[in-house]
Amino acid sequence: MITAQQNKALLFRSLHTSARPLALANVWDVASARVVESAGAPAIATTSSGISWSHGLPDGENLSPDRVVDLVARIVAAVDVPVSADIEGGYAPDAAGVAETVARVLDAGAVGVNIEDGTRDPAELRARLTAARAVAERAGVPLFLNARTDTYLFGLGDPATRLKDTLERARGYVDAGADGVFVPGVTDPATLAELAAGIPVPLNVMAGPGAPAVAELGGLGVARVSLGAGVAQAAYTAVRHAARQFYGTGDYQPLADAIPFPELDGLFPDSR
Repeated sequence: MITAQQNKALLFRSLHTSARPLALANVWDVASARVVESAGAPAIATTSSGISWSHGLPDGENLSPDRVVDLVARIVAAVDVPVSADIEGGYAPDAAGVAETVARVLDAGAVGVNIEDGTRDPAELRARLTAARAVAERAGVPLFLNARTDTYLFGLGDPATRLKDTLERARGYVDAGADGVFVPGVTDPATLAELAAGIPVPLNVMAGPGAPAVAELGGLGVARVSLGAGVAQAAYTAVRHAARQFYGTGDYQPLADAIPFPELDGLFPDSR
Protein backbone atom coordinates (compact mmCIF):
# COMPACT_ATOMS: atom_id res chain seq x y z
CA MET A 1 0.00 0.00 0.00
CA ILE A 2 1.33 3.45 -0.94
CA THR A 3 1.55 5.72 2.09
CA ALA A 4 0.83 9.44 2.30
CA GLN A 5 4.56 10.08 2.68
CA GLN A 6 5.33 8.09 -0.48
CA ASN A 7 2.69 10.06 -2.38
CA LYS A 8 4.20 13.33 -1.21
CA ALA A 9 7.66 12.12 -2.20
CA LEU A 10 6.45 11.29 -5.70
CA LEU A 11 4.71 14.66 -5.95
CA PHE A 12 7.86 16.45 -4.80
CA ARG A 13 9.91 14.66 -7.48
CA SER A 14 7.44 15.65 -10.18
CA LEU A 15 7.80 19.34 -9.30
CA HIS A 16 11.42 19.42 -10.49
CA THR A 17 11.17 20.61 -14.08
CA SER A 18 12.75 23.44 -16.02
CA ALA A 19 9.41 23.96 -17.79
CA ARG A 20 8.16 25.41 -14.50
CA PRO A 21 10.95 25.43 -11.91
CA LEU A 22 10.11 24.49 -8.34
CA ALA A 23 10.33 27.76 -6.39
CA LEU A 24 11.21 27.33 -2.72
CA ALA A 25 11.02 30.24 -0.26
CA ASN A 26 13.00 28.52 2.50
CA VAL A 27 11.56 28.50 6.03
CA TRP A 28 13.00 28.19 9.53
CA ASP A 29 10.08 27.48 11.86
CA VAL A 30 6.45 26.40 11.83
CA ALA A 31 5.11 29.95 11.50
CA SER A 32 7.24 30.78 8.46
CA ALA A 33 6.25 27.41 6.93
CA ARG A 34 2.54 28.15 7.34
CA VAL A 35 2.94 31.67 5.93
CA VAL A 36 4.84 30.37 2.90
CA GLU A 37 2.34 27.56 2.31
CA SER A 38 -0.56 30.02 2.52
CA ALA A 39 1.16 32.12 -0.16
CA GLY A 40 0.77 29.23 -2.59
CA ALA A 41 3.98 27.22 -2.18
CA PRO A 42 3.76 23.73 -3.75
CA ALA A 43 6.38 22.47 -1.29
CA ILE A 44 8.30 23.59 1.78
CA ALA A 45 12.08 23.54 2.23
CA THR A 46 13.99 24.54 5.33
CA THR A 47 17.08 26.73 5.61
CA SER A 48 19.73 25.54 8.06
CA SER A 49 21.04 29.05 8.63
CA GLY A 50 17.59 30.39 9.48
CA ILE A 51 17.00 27.47 11.85
CA SER A 52 20.39 28.05 13.47
CA TRP A 53 19.71 31.74 14.03
CA SER A 54 16.28 31.00 15.52
CA HIS A 55 18.03 28.69 18.00
CA GLY A 56 20.61 31.33 18.91
CA LEU A 57 23.43 29.66 16.95
CA PRO A 58 25.62 30.71 14.01
CA ASP A 59 25.29 28.83 10.74
CA GLY A 60 27.72 26.00 10.04
CA GLU A 61 26.59 22.62 11.44
CA ASN A 62 26.14 23.88 14.99
CA LEU A 63 22.65 22.42 15.29
CA SER A 64 22.03 19.07 16.94
CA PRO A 65 20.16 16.36 15.00
CA ASP A 66 17.56 16.34 17.80
CA ARG A 67 16.66 19.98 17.20
CA VAL A 68 16.50 19.56 13.43
CA VAL A 69 14.41 16.40 13.54
CA ASP A 70 12.01 17.91 16.08
CA LEU A 71 11.51 21.00 13.92
CA VAL A 72 11.04 18.99 10.72
CA ALA A 73 8.41 16.84 12.44
CA ARG A 74 6.53 19.94 13.62
CA ILE A 75 6.64 21.54 10.16
CA VAL A 76 5.46 18.32 8.48
CA ALA A 77 2.53 18.18 10.92
CA ALA A 78 1.64 21.83 10.27
CA VAL A 79 1.53 21.86 6.45
CA ASP A 80 -0.15 19.78 3.76
CA VAL A 81 2.55 20.08 1.08
CA PRO A 82 5.78 18.03 0.78
CA VAL A 83 8.67 19.04 3.05
CA SER A 84 12.39 18.90 2.27
CA ALA A 85 14.96 19.33 5.04
CA ASP A 86 18.33 21.05 4.82
CA ILE A 87 20.62 18.87 6.94
CA GLU A 88 23.88 20.65 6.04
CA GLY A 89 26.58 17.95 5.97
CA GLY A 90 24.38 15.45 7.78
CA TYR A 91 25.08 16.44 11.41
CA ALA A 92 27.45 13.54 11.87
CA PRO A 93 31.19 12.85 11.57
CA ASP A 94 30.85 10.05 9.01
CA ALA A 95 28.53 8.32 6.54
CA ALA A 96 27.11 5.97 9.16
CA GLY A 97 26.08 8.93 11.30
CA VAL A 98 24.54 10.67 8.31
CA ALA A 99 22.49 7.53 7.63
CA GLU A 100 21.11 7.83 11.17
CA THR A 101 20.20 11.48 10.64
CA VAL A 102 18.46 10.73 7.35
CA ALA A 103 16.52 7.84 8.90
CA ARG A 104 15.27 10.16 11.64
CA VAL A 105 14.34 12.91 9.16
CA LEU A 106 12.38 10.35 7.14
CA ASP A 107 10.62 9.20 10.31
CA ALA A 108 9.71 12.85 10.88
CA GLY A 109 7.87 12.83 7.54
CA ALA A 110 10.24 14.69 5.21
CA VAL A 111 10.43 13.58 1.56
CA GLY A 112 13.61 15.39 0.57
CA VAL A 113 16.97 16.32 2.07
CA ASN A 114 19.86 18.56 1.12
CA ILE A 115 23.36 17.34 1.98
CA GLU A 116 26.35 19.56 1.20
CA ASP A 117 30.05 19.05 0.61
CA GLY A 118 31.32 22.40 1.92
CA THR A 119 35.08 22.16 2.21
CA ARG A 120 35.06 18.36 2.56
CA ASP A 121 36.67 16.08 0.02
CA PRO A 122 34.05 15.16 -2.62
CA ALA A 123 34.62 11.49 -1.80
CA GLU A 124 33.21 12.12 1.67
CA LEU A 125 29.95 13.52 0.32
CA ARG A 126 29.71 10.62 -2.13
CA ALA A 127 29.91 8.22 0.82
CA ARG A 128 27.26 10.19 2.70
CA LEU A 129 24.93 10.23 -0.30
CA THR A 130 25.31 6.48 -0.79
CA ALA A 131 24.45 5.92 2.88
CA ALA A 132 21.44 8.23 2.67
CA ARG A 133 20.14 6.50 -0.46
CA ALA A 134 20.43 3.09 1.19
CA VAL A 135 18.42 4.30 4.20
CA ALA A 136 15.66 5.69 1.97
CA GLU A 137 15.45 2.47 -0.02
CA ARG A 138 15.11 0.44 3.16
CA ALA A 139 12.37 2.79 4.34
CA GLY A 140 10.55 2.47 1.02
CA VAL A 141 10.37 6.24 0.54
CA PRO A 142 11.46 7.72 -2.82
CA LEU A 143 13.43 10.42 -1.01
CA PHE A 144 14.62 13.30 -3.20
CA LEU A 145 18.31 13.50 -2.37
CA ASN A 146 19.68 16.92 -3.29
CA ALA A 147 23.49 17.12 -3.29
CA ARG A 148 24.84 20.62 -2.71
CA THR A 149 28.30 21.55 -3.91
CA ASP A 150 29.89 24.74 -2.63
CA THR A 151 32.53 25.27 -5.30
CA TYR A 152 31.03 28.61 -6.35
CA LEU A 153 29.62 29.67 -2.99
CA PHE A 154 32.98 29.27 -1.24
CA GLY A 155 35.15 30.00 -4.28
CA LEU A 156 36.88 26.64 -4.07
CA GLY A 157 39.74 25.67 -6.36
CA ASP A 158 41.02 27.42 -9.45
CA PRO A 159 38.49 29.84 -10.99
CA ALA A 160 39.70 28.81 -14.44
CA THR A 161 38.60 25.21 -13.87
CA ARG A 162 35.70 25.79 -11.46
CA LEU A 163 32.99 24.88 -13.97
CA LYS A 164 34.79 21.68 -14.94
CA ASP A 165 35.45 20.81 -11.29
CA THR A 166 31.81 21.46 -10.38
CA LEU A 167 30.55 19.22 -13.16
CA GLU A 168 32.93 16.45 -12.09
CA ARG A 169 31.70 16.69 -8.51
CA ALA A 170 28.08 16.76 -9.63
CA ARG A 171 28.40 13.66 -11.79
CA GLY A 172 30.12 11.83 -8.95
CA TYR A 173 27.30 12.78 -6.60
CA VAL A 174 24.72 11.54 -9.08
CA ASP A 175 26.57 8.24 -9.37
CA ALA A 176 26.45 8.02 -5.56
CA GLY A 177 22.67 8.37 -5.49
CA ALA A 178 21.80 12.06 -5.77
CA ASP A 179 18.50 12.93 -7.48
CA GLY A 180 19.38 16.59 -7.89
CA VAL A 181 22.40 18.86 -7.64
CA PHE A 182 22.37 22.23 -5.87
CA VAL A 183 24.98 24.78 -6.97
CA PRO A 184 24.54 27.95 -4.88
CA GLY A 185 26.67 31.01 -5.51
CA VAL A 186 26.27 31.29 -9.27
CA THR A 187 23.60 33.17 -11.23
CA ASP A 188 25.51 33.94 -14.44
CA PRO A 189 23.22 32.75 -17.27
CA ALA A 190 25.97 31.26 -19.42
CA THR A 191 27.42 29.28 -16.53
CA LEU A 192 24.00 28.10 -15.43
CA ALA A 193 23.19 26.90 -18.95
CA GLU A 194 26.42 24.89 -19.03
CA LEU A 195 25.74 23.42 -15.60
CA ALA A 196 22.20 22.43 -16.58
CA ALA A 197 23.42 20.85 -19.81
CA GLY A 198 26.24 18.97 -18.10
CA ILE A 199 24.39 17.61 -15.06
CA PRO A 200 22.08 14.64 -15.79
CA VAL A 201 19.62 15.42 -12.95
CA PRO A 202 17.58 18.53 -12.00
CA LEU A 203 19.74 21.57 -11.29
CA ASN A 204 18.95 23.65 -8.19
CA VAL A 205 20.28 27.20 -7.80
CA MET A 206 20.00 29.88 -5.13
CA ALA A 207 18.53 33.17 -6.25
CA GLY A 208 18.07 36.65 -4.87
CA PRO A 209 18.17 40.30 -5.94
CA GLY A 210 19.98 40.64 -9.26
CA ALA A 211 19.47 37.03 -10.31
CA PRO A 212 17.35 36.14 -13.36
CA ALA A 213 13.64 35.62 -12.65
CA VAL A 214 12.41 32.09 -12.02
CA ALA A 215 11.01 31.65 -15.53
CA GLU A 216 14.28 32.89 -17.05
CA LEU A 217 16.21 30.40 -14.95
CA GLY A 218 13.91 27.68 -16.25
CA GLY A 219 14.76 28.72 -19.78
CA LEU A 220 18.42 28.10 -18.94
CA GLY A 221 17.61 24.57 -17.77
CA VAL A 222 17.26 25.19 -14.02
CA ALA A 223 14.60 22.97 -12.40
CA ARG A 224 14.60 24.27 -8.82
CA VAL A 225 15.13 27.76 -7.40
CA SER A 226 15.74 28.34 -3.70
CA LEU A 227 15.93 31.57 -1.71
CA GLY A 228 18.20 30.01 0.93
CA ALA A 229 18.60 32.24 3.98
CA GLY A 230 17.15 35.21 2.10
CA VAL A 231 13.63 35.15 3.52
CA ALA A 232 14.91 34.74 7.09
CA GLN A 233 17.34 37.62 6.53
CA ALA A 234 14.51 39.79 5.24
CA ALA A 235 12.36 38.90 8.25
CA TYR A 236 15.09 39.78 10.72
CA THR A 237 15.75 42.97 8.77
CA ALA A 238 12.10 43.91 9.30
CA VAL A 239 12.53 43.31 13.04
CA ARG A 240 15.61 45.53 13.15
CA HIS A 241 13.92 48.28 11.14
CA ALA A 242 10.85 48.31 13.39
CA ALA A 243 12.99 48.32 16.53
CA ARG A 244 15.25 51.13 15.31
CA GLN A 245 12.25 53.27 14.40
CA PHE A 246 10.57 52.55 17.72
CA TYR A 247 13.64 53.30 19.84
CA GLY A 248 14.79 56.13 17.60
CA THR A 249 11.91 58.31 16.43
CA GLY A 250 9.30 56.59 18.57
CA ASP A 251 6.95 55.96 15.63
CA TYR A 252 5.28 52.73 14.52
CA GLN A 253 5.24 53.08 10.72
CA PRO A 254 7.16 49.83 10.03
CA LEU A 255 4.21 47.92 11.49
CA ALA A 256 1.74 49.37 8.98
CA ASP A 257 2.13 46.55 6.46
CA ALA A 258 2.06 43.71 8.98
CA ILE A 259 -0.11 40.66 8.34
CA PRO A 260 -3.35 41.32 10.22
CA PHE A 261 -3.50 39.50 13.57
CA PRO A 262 -6.64 37.45 12.76
CA GLU A 263 -5.15 36.31 9.44
CA LEU A 264 -1.85 35.24 10.99
CA ASP A 265 -3.51 33.64 14.00
CA GLY A 266 -5.85 31.80 11.63
CA LEU A 267 -2.92 29.93 10.09
CA PHE A 268 -2.74 27.86 13.27
CA PRO A 269 -6.13 26.19 13.79
CA ASP A 270 -6.66 24.25 16.99
CA SER A 271 -7.14 21.03 15.04
CA ARG A 272 -3.49 20.91 13.99
